[in-house]
Amino acid sequence: MSLVHRVAALVLATLAVLPAWAARAPLPPVPGEVIVQFKSDAALLRQRALAAGASRGSAAERAAVLGARLGRSLEAGPAVGERMQVVRARGVDAAALAAQLAADPEVEFAVPNGRQRRLTAPNDPLSPATAPGVRPHGPDSGQWYLRAPTTTVASAIDIEAAWARTTGSASVVVALLDTGVRFEHPDLGRTVNGGSLLPGYDFVADSQVANDGNGRDGDPSDPGDWVTSAEADRGTFTGCEEAPSSWHGTSTASLIGAATNNGLGMAGSAPGVRVLPVRVLGKCFGSDADIQAGMLWAAGLPTGEPDVPANPNPARIINMSLGSSGACNAAYQSVVDRITAAGVVIVAAAGNSTGGAVGTPGNCRGVIAVLALRHAGSKVGFSDLGPEIAIAAPGGNCINIAVGSPCLYPIVSATNSGAQGPASDGWTDSFDISVGTSFASPLVAGVVALMVSQQPALTPAQVRNALQATARPFPTSGSDNGPDDPSPVATCQAPSAGIEQLQCYCTTALCGAGMVDAGAAVAAVAGALARIEVAGPAPTAGSPVTLSGSGSLAAGGATVAGYAWELLDGGGIVNGFTSATNAATATLQPSGAGTFRVRLTVTDTLGNVSVAERSVGVAAVATERPADPDGGGGGAVSGAWVAGLVLAAVALRRGAPGRRRRQRGSQGR
Repeated sequence: MSLVHRVAALVLATLAVLPAWAARAPLPPVPGEVIVQFKSDAALLRQRALAAGASRGSAAERAAVLGARLGRSLEAGPAVGERMQVVRARGVDAAALAAQLAADPEVEFAVPNGRQRRLTAPNDPLSPATAPGVRPHGPDSGQWYLRAPTTTVASAIDIEAAWARTTGSASVVVALLDTGVRFEHPDLGRTVNGGSLLPGYDFVADSQVANDGNGRDGDPSDPGDWVTSAEADRGTFTGCEEAPSSWHGTSTASLIGAATNNGLGMAGSAPGVRVLPVRVLGKCFGSDADIQAGMLWAAGLPTGEPDVPANPNPARIINMSLGSSGACNAAYQSVVDRITAAGVVIVAAAGNSTGGAVGTPGNCRGVIAVLALRHAGSKVGFSDLGPEIAIAAPGGNCINIAVGSPCLYPIVSATNSGAQGPASDGWTDSFDISVGTSFASPLVAGVVALMVSQQPALTPAQVRNALQATARPFPTSGSDNGPDDPSPVATCQAPSAGIEQLQCYCTTALCGAGMVDAGAAVAAVAGALARIEVAGPAPTAGSPVTLSGSGSLAAGGATVAGYAWELLDGGGIVNGFTSATNAATATLQPSGAGTFRVRLTVTDTLGNVSVAERSVGVAAVATERPADPDGGGGGAVSGAWVAGLVLAAVALRRGAPGRRRRQRGSQGR
């Protein structure tokens, strides 16, 4: 059995018929399992540490002590982080157990160990679409989504404009948290054979879900994730449907790291970077505990699991084409905060519940959530949406087709033909299709990898703002609902519980800043980038205000050579600078409350120039200063820095050499 049965689901979505797969209920949490994080000063944690090198007996002792306090028997499950672990109890609801554990004075939070799905558009086994005798050999539909945008393919990401500057650095690692990969696929392969894949790790702890005969180990190969009719909706697989193997991780990996110019198959969006497979999904699902441990390991942070070695290839970018419904809980947010603070960018799919709210982990603060677009630039029917979305990218769609006809705009990806265990390697095509927010997310992760290859010092906040500042605006025309539905395409509305929302014209309030533009994003970070921050306490009348440009960036291979400060408008409260204006910092003395405006021009040793402007508000009396939104991690970046970014991007694009055309394997233009 192949993946061709996805076609019918997309046809239904295109023709505004309610797709049966959209109504799938979220999977229940793992029965009786709870993720617990201990407070940093907990005596229980000090006495029985979760640090590297600790024994599994320590985890069991912590579980036993917690159980004694509750008056029930608790077992220790796998570690998640240095202060996080799973605990289990028999015959109790996970939510009820979490509430009991959260009340313990030494517990910071306790949440049920939920389950996440991969986020391709799900299978529809009732509608096979293969026409006998006409199935193409290899990917025939073309990688339209990588091309320069046109009126026909408005959402294409213009990857060749980015490739004119870089195809990616081998020092940049993108971690792929997914079902694992097939290392032997000819468009991927291990780095020792010239491919993009690093060794990786398998974090699926339950051997039945892992489907490889064991739990966590050093082999992230995908053995297949099929669910048989005998397993479906029973026991461990309650809520799961019968399905063939998806080879989902191999597909998403290829959208980032598939080899280019090898005369074979397809091209990845960032073929020069390295892809780190981190297996966190098995048959039907992956547990939150396994996913969160995999996230920490991917970023090079401790997992608290003594048998898991440190990651020798920490990632700069993590892609997560997985998720479920519901708000981002304390466990996910804690892990995301740690990872973004370490300088790692997290990109996640929005979800495929047909216009529902963005799911976890895409709705966690600091994550770059990606919405899926049709070729015409409108929201594709299956994609979720909401204010948590950062950016939008192609997700694939099939329009105006009859069953048995080829899909017009799928996403080409690497795959395997085995319905259960692996068989022959190949690529999806117009009959055996790949579509979903799962495929929009790695396209954005690939663009981020190119940005970081061009400018290694970028923070997660700077990446987000560069993506958003350079995004192309959403179209407001050019789409239709198919030949059987003459009604106009509506404007997207906020998600509402229980109401599906198919194709619609995007707004920046619900679909992110716009359509990702790979060429513009990489150009924007290619040169120097000026940035102005307020150093020290919040500005108040009568006290000196120090401005810092030390967060400015030089182009790759260069250093900042000069800073030039200017007072554009004193606002009646500032007459000039009280310190030298050719240094990384400058000081002013406001005489009263109000606002003044400054400009910083930065020059690097390669001659690149960048300009940033910022308005600074001054309070009449001292007030408590909130956390600096321009700090590291996933925080915001000042409007002035973004404005300077846009100016830099425009200057770079005007001065860029002619765009180079590249051969793309068997994918002709």
